[in-house]
Amino acid sequence: MSILAKIAITLAACAAMEGVAWASHKYIMHGWGWGWHRDHHERHDNFLERNDLYALVGAAMSIAMFALGSPLVMGASAWEPATWIGMGILLYGVIYTLVHDGLVHQRWFRYVPRGGYLKRLVQAHHLHHATQSKEGGVSFGFVIARSPAALKRDLKAQREAGRAILREGAGV
Repeated sequence: MSILAKIAITLAACAAMEGVAWASHKYIMHGWGWGWHRDHHERHDNFLERNDLYALVGAAMSIAMFALGSPLVMGASAWEPATWIGMGILLYGVIYTLVHDGLVHQRWFRYVPRGGYLKRLVQAHHLHHATQSKEGGVSFGFVIARSPAALKRDLKAQREAGRAILREGAGV
């Protein structure tokens, strides 16, 4: 397999993970998996959250792909592209950790962007946290964000339709 193919598979898998993350955030974390995700939407002083268990799920997906691509694990039936899919999942996990946990929630470092796309990501995720429960909500992705103005309009419409209960002072 050429180096270009390996890079292409890695980048494609990383990009696809935003869709996987969006769907699992909207339908699992804000659905039947709310028990693990709830504490992420509540104020607390704990270093870890039950929500962090979802990072282990992502790590397991990456490890499984590395295993499927490894001749040491799979022998002759190893599928090399799986290694690069695993690398893409790992890359997405690093980006997620830096953007979501680091930049947005400031768990690892303190930096407040004053403009540009990083500010938009922070604003979009803060609007995601404007809801008080698993119902309703906006901006379920982690590294792709719609404009804050559009998200505010969606939240306002959800509130007016009775589909979302917003936190006091949410500014919507």
